[in-house]
Amino acid sequence: MNTPVKTERWSGKIFTGSWVAAQGGVAPVLEAATGAALGEIGVASPEDVDAAARSAQAAQKAWAATPFDQRAAIVREAARLLKERAAEFILWNVRECGSIVPKGEWEVGITHEQMQQAAALAGLPNGMMFPSSVPGRTNLWQRVPLGVVGVIAPWNFPLFLAMRSVAPALALGNAVLLKPDLQSAVTGGALIARLFEDAGLPPGVLQVLPGGPAAGDAVVRHPCVNMISFTGSTAVGRQIGEFCGRALKKVALELGGNNAMIVLDDADLDGASSCAAWGGFLHQGQICMAAGRHLVHRSVADAYAAKLVERAKKLYVGDPHAGPAHLGPLINDRQTERVHRIVTESIAAGATLLAGGTHEGRFYQPTVLSNVGVNMPAFAEEIFGPVAPITVFDTDEEAVALANSSEYGLAAAIHSRSTARALRMASQLKSGMVHINDQPINCEPQVPFGGMGASGSGGRFGGPASIEEFTQAQWVSVSEKAAQYPF
Repeated sequence: MNTPVKTERWSGKIFTGSWVAAQGGVAPVLEAATGAALGEIGVASPEDVDAAARSAQAAQKAWAATPFDQRAAIVREAARLLKERAAEFILWNVRECGSIVPKGEWEVGITHEQMQQAAALAGLPNGMMFPSSVPGRTNLWQRVPLGVVGVIAPWNFPLFLAMRSVAPALALGNAVLLKPDLQSAVTGGALIARLFEDAGLPPGVLQVLPGGPAAGDAVVRHPCVNMISFTGSTAVGRQIGEFCGRALKKVALELGGNNAMIVLDDADLDGASSCAAWGGFLHQGQICMAAGRHLVHRSVADAYAAKLVERAKKLYVGDPHAGPAHLGPLINDRQTERVHRIVTESIAAGATLLAGGTHEGRFYQPTVLSNVGVNMPAFAEEIFGPVAPITVFDTDEEAVALANSSEYGLAAAIHSRSTARALRMASQLKSGMVHINDQPINCEPQVPFGGMGASGSGGRFGGPASIEEFTQAQWVSVSEKAAQYPF
């Protein structure tokens, strides 16, 4: 068995404050590019989740009572250890998740920044004082921890998309159940548990429970879990949101996207095509913010397509662990088949293949399609693969209508030499994030992040929004002496 790092602590285990055998057994940790076994990880069962949730609930009380500077210090120490162990995280991200090395480096960097900012949240003002019409009364409005937060994280950016919830939730006094995807259970689970274990986090405050749908469902439904933070597909997010609504449980959902990249007739086409290649092909297009629909003014569509094809044909697709590559493998065979189905069905419906459209195993060539109509799968579906479908428009109003025709509303980009024109268009887009003269894959930890429509439930991650997400409001009034009432 080819094991890239020592695994004695987590091999075949889950983390519940210590490394223990899982009642759900074990699962192999597989290399995305080759399918080779790299190790094994414990699989949490619903019984494991039940025990972890009760343990977390008990541990959270003392953790919430811990002075804020001590909580912050532990999160900062975990961030320091992340930097120290960057090579280990990057290697696992490459092998387990099919990431290229620069993507793994970026993920470590932004996660470190996210953790530092999360630690700082603990020391910010946590409330306000309001006047009272009652003599002698003081009204305090404060943010208090939720209790136990369940974090269900995906496989595509497993470290960052887990930590953007885990770090602020812990810093603000909550306990956390982290359920990573089994396809990224080391990068987004076991290595995170080791960080906080070695940073001195008290036992029970963080529980890491790799597993499949049964484990995720158990986390969502457990009565000791007060909030769910879920990043993943819209279909699963709807189910989680439906249950949390009935249970009156707080939920933050960051879901899918079919993001529009709008190229106006006055755009810098060299810049737009550069942004398009990055936004459409980075990490094999397996990013919720990826440029999924390229909406291009008819007058520049051919020139834009030619520049994008030229860039696509220069990209090397290969095993990122074997050597430098621009694109690695898709995450699994099922996803490869799905991407190819969308491409071939769109071509059969009249789209023109300009580049790519082929694959060897999970290695899918960067693909450019033109003449893509609104009823074709490449326009209507979230592809989650390295495919750039081009659809033309004639007016700004038509571009806005095309962009807003999707149920998704996560991110968008607009290219124009007129900032005023692009800003007018941005205000009309049903998108939680709009980037002018850039591409949709953007994230800065200090800026609230989230989508509209089928891309989320309205919650936001990052900056001051994290305080609102991972705490709840409480009104406390204080009177100088007992009030007297007429009864």
